[in-house]
Amino acid sequence: METRQGFLDSEPLREADEDLVSEVNLNNSMMTEEEREEIQQELAKLEEEINTLRQVLSSKEKQHAELKQKLGITPLSELKNNFSRGWHDMQSSTAYKKTSETLSTAGQKTTAAFSTLGTAITRKFGDMRNSPSFKSFEEKVETTVSTIKTKVGGTATGGSFEEVLSSAANASSQDTPTNNLTDSSERPC
Repeated sequence: METRQGFLDSEPLREADEDLVSEVNLNNSMMTEEEREEIQQELAKLEEEINTLRQVLSSKEKQHAELKQKLGITPLSELKNNFSRGWHDMQSSTAYKKTSETLSTAGQKTTAAFSTLGTAITRKFGDMRNSPSFKSFEEKVETTVSTIKTKVGGTATGGSFEEVLSSAANASSQDTPTNNLTDSSERPC
């Protein structure tokens, strides 16, 4: 089944298509033979100029490469210089300066906020430790520990909260029951 393709084909032009396009019959147009020859001469002159310019450009590129080689400029050093120049240009741009200033200000504000938060937390813990509820809790713990020490056989001594907790921990580690192991000859098999 043959399908018609639109104006814009998806396939690229082939050599045969290019040949057809280049073989346009200029005789069919409203041009005299003189005009046609004049245009062809102009076209030939342009092609010659283009070839000359290509040769000059090639010569200049070789000269450029030789001079760079004499100066010791390598592609790597050029890349580094271009990168450095680009980095410098970016840093001197208005957008970079504004962004840098904004980030600096944000960092300072964040640091101040964390500092204020740390101070507030420290103050709250201090307030909490000095609160009547905590004092009451501390007294109850001290009383409980004293009672336990008295019952276990120790002497009841008062002290700071830390001392009481420390002594309670020591007392509990000393009072753990030990396993009495029987002699291996007395164990049943």
